[in-house]
Amino acid sequence: MSAHPGVRLSAMLLVAFAGAVAILATVASRPAHAAASAATTVDLGKSTLGRMLVTSRGHTLYLFEKDRNGRSSCTGMCATYWPPLLTTVKPHAGSGVRAGLLGTTRRPDGKLQVTYKHHPLYTFALDKRAGQTKGEGLKEFGAEWYAVSAAGTKIDEDDSGGGGYGYGG
Repeated sequence: MSAHPGVRLSAMLLVAFAGAVAILATVASRPAHAAASAATTVDLGKSTLGRMLVTSRGHTLYLFEKDRNGRSSCTGMCATYWPPLLTTVKPHAGSGVRAGLLGTTRRPDGKLQVTYKHHPLYTFALDKRAGQTKGEGLKEFGAEWYAVSAAGTKIDEDDSGGGGYGYGG
């Protein structure tokens, strides 16, 4: 006696569903090698402000004076103009950067942001080329923004003798 066509269809769907669940479980249990294989690197670069922290592409890294206790205060529209330097693994110190000062902090959205001497690090959307420092000394989103020295302190353009807009402005 043969089964009703609706029963056969239900059984086939159940088998297909079980197979899909098994595949998803296998994929989900694998380590995310691609995401975890490339650490975010913080390098030391040079501009009219002097030696400062930069991304691996040479873009200036900034600190936000509103940040407290190693936590970012820059979210929403602020993070659109001042994109946080994100990572999925422990950040890497380039030449001239002290690895012991590098760390991470968890952002409100759950992502990991790179820190240096407990300062969350950001780039600036208007810095289009390596070495630009258009964000230096700006007061936006409730506090001032400064490029970061190799010591992990702010670089104040008034102390450096350079202009806040850097070379290649």
